Parts: sequence; C-alpha cells; structure tokens
Amino acid sequence: MELKWDGTERMTVDYVKGILQPTPTCDSWDQIWDFQARPDDLLICTYPKAGTTWTQEIVDLIQNEGDVDRTHRAPTHVRFPFIEWIIQSIGSGLEHANAMPSPRTLKTHLPFQLLPPSFLEKNCKIIYMARNPKDNLVSYYHFHRMNKALPAPGTWEEYFESFLTGKVCWGSWHDHVKGWWEARDQHRILYLFYEDMKMNPKHEIRKLGEFIGKKLDDSVLDKIVHHTSFDVMKQNPMANYSTVPAKVMDHSVSPFMRKGEVGDWKNHFTVAQNERFDEDYQRRMAGTGLTFRFQF
Repeated sequence: MELKWDGTERMTVDYVKGILQPTPTCDSWDQIWDFQARPDDLLICTYPKAGTTWTQEIVDLIQNEGDVDRTHRAPTHVRFPFIEWIIQSIGSGLEHANAMPSPRTLKTHLPFQLLPPSFLEKNCKIIYMARNPKDNLVSYYHFHRMNKALPAPGTWEEYFESFLTGKVCWGSWHDHVKGWWEARDQHRILYLFYEDMKMNPKHEIRKLGEFIGKKLDDSVLDKIVHHTSFDVMKQNPMANYSTVPAKVMDHSVSPFMRKGEVGDWKNHFTVAQNERFDEDYQRRMAGTGLTFRFQF
C-alpha cells in the first residue's frame, strides 16, 4: 500500500473491531489478520509502554547467549518486525516480517482477540509482558507527547480519561492484560510482569531463557542483566529509538526511555484521580486472579 503519512501532522486513527488503531493499520487490516506465522516464530506481545523494548533486548541477548555485538547489529524496530505497524519513514512491519528468514522474533501490541490466527494455529511461543496500569498510563502519556505516529494526548487530565475509558490506541489496558491472562493456559504463552523483572531481573531472565530453550550460565545471565539495565539501554542507540527520524519521535519533548521506574505514577496522579482509578480498577479486575504491584 502507499504510505501517505509523512510525520508533518499527527497520525490519524480509526477502529478495528472496536479497538482504536493508527489509520495505516486499519487500512492494511486484512493483510495483518492473514499474516502467516511460522512454527518457529517467537512473538513478544505487550500493551504499549509495558516494557516492550526491554523484553526485546533481553530476548535478543538470550538468543545470542550474551553476545552484545550481535545485538548491536541493527535498531530494535529492524531486529523485531512490529507486525501491525506501518510508517512511511520506517516501513511496514508486515513486509519486513515476511521478508525475514526464520527463526523470526516478532512484536505486536494487539489484544488477544485481534491476534492473527496463524500464531495459534502454528502453536508459536508467545511472551507477554504486563505492567501495572498506573505507571503504564504515565509512560504512554509521555510517549504520545513525543511520538507523532500517535494522536496528540491532550492535557494530562484529558489523557487520564482516555486511558480509563480505553479510548487509546490498542484499546483498554484492562481488557488487554485480562485477555492474554485468560489465554495463557490454552497456548504457549509465558506471562511476565514488569515489576518482577525490575525486582529480580536475573530470576526472570532465567525463566525467559528456559521458555525460549536456552540454558544460560550465571556469568551470561549477569551480563544480560547489566546490558538490559535501564541506564545502559538508555545510552544504547540500537535500543533507545534515537535512530528513528526526529519528525516521528521527538526526544526533546520526552525521551523514548524516560524513567523505567515502578511508582512514578505518584508524581502525576492527583488524590482524586488515584481514588477514581482504584475504584475502577477494583471493579474491572475483580475475579481475574491478576495482581499488580504499584510500588516497592
């Protein structure tokens, strides 16, 4: 398809089966839905700003047994095709994925019900990373501010409402984490938590390695922990999205890798917002068995 969006204006959005998406994704939806997974594909899935790039970097280092030079071969978005993402200056994740030799590691933000069926038909391994919704909201708000490939977020107060009602790209956080949680026992899905990875990275990376099929010794695990720490990744041009054109992502507005903390929501939420969020969260997450940590 012809990619008309050039970054001079904000990306427009539309709906795919009730889920808000950038317009180029909507326009290419039939091809995305028909995407043909391969049995040895590994898919990394997250709600936006839930530790996606972090997970990708960890997985790449696991697959390359801690060889940092190998992971510096290309920027994140080149190493991991983002299957539903189409941007003129970056290209089509779908085309990139189709051209990539196996074994492929791919990325998506799609909720479970919009996942192209071939991933499940081929019994692909899927890694899902979930982050507590308050920090996720804050991170997504700042990402909207700096990323013209998403709609303008409006004020903090306006964005808070949009997030709470699920009127943001890739839909409701609550529905997203619940949908993948409910699917985890029927499919080859490893469900991880951002806060666990922050608290005990070595333990979680070992778990990831076992899922992928790589048994790593302690020295390699320690090396991966170091190279995927926030401060190291923030300085890594192959992981910090600094290679993306400034007309798409303006790091002077807010860096792509901003804080990576647990509990930063306290610097943004008012008391009234927090009470309202908690009440909504309790109602919508009741009976799921899903628990999140909002601070350490």
